[in-house]
Amino acid sequence: MLVKDWMSKTVITVDINDSMQDAMKIMRENAVPMLPVMKKGKLVGIVTDRDLKRASPSDATSLEIHELLFLMVKMTVKDIMSKDPITIPFNYTAEEAAEILMKNKISGAPVVDADGRLVGTITKGDLFRVLISLTGVGKRGIQFAFQSEDRPGSIKELADIIRQYGGRMVSILSTYEHVPKGYRKVFIRMYGVERERLPSLEAELRQKAQLLYVVDHRENRREIF
Repeated sequence: MLVKDWMSKTVITVDINDSMQDAMKIMRENAVPMLPVMKKGKLVGIVTDRDLKRASPSDATSLEIHELLFLMVKMTVKDIMSKDPITIPFNYTAEEAAEILMKNKISGAPVVDADGRLVGTITKGDLFRVLISLTGVGKRGIQFAFQSEDRPGSIKELADIIRQYGGRMVSILSTYEHVPKGYRKVFIRMYGVERERLPSLEAELRQKAQLLYVVDHRENRREIF
């Protein structure tokens, strides 16, 4: 899943010479957590809601209200923006983008094309949408979690049993995190199996791998083994 397919393509920007007050208004009216800062059509920085809050006068200030308003109008985006912003290439995968955001402890970043031109933004919210799509949780159904031997065909064996019961796979994911050597965790989300056949299905699956948990969204049933 590539960033270009999940990023926000309608990019709301702010000019480097706009006032801090203008930036706050744009961010509030468009419900966005960050604004790429432009100078003559070129990306030169980024301003976030955190930058605006940090630059806002403290409630404890001794300034009068008209002085506060004057300060906010006078202060420009240039004064509070982060220069040389971290950007993400449009052809990166969603997981590469997530890694960059997590590593740099940021909630989003501008997306650029091969020539460095701004083409979008990607945020944690966009990546949450990727996660929901990838796991198929929108289909609800049932998710099985296994600790399975790491050998050729081990996942196929589990999937074949589910198919024999009329189940349709929504997603199959696996990881080597937090498992003994020679094993992997496998997560299968499926639907279409008749409720009365589930005990038999689970029994057959247990013969092929260790069943870690079952989440049945139809009945809100959650079993951890």
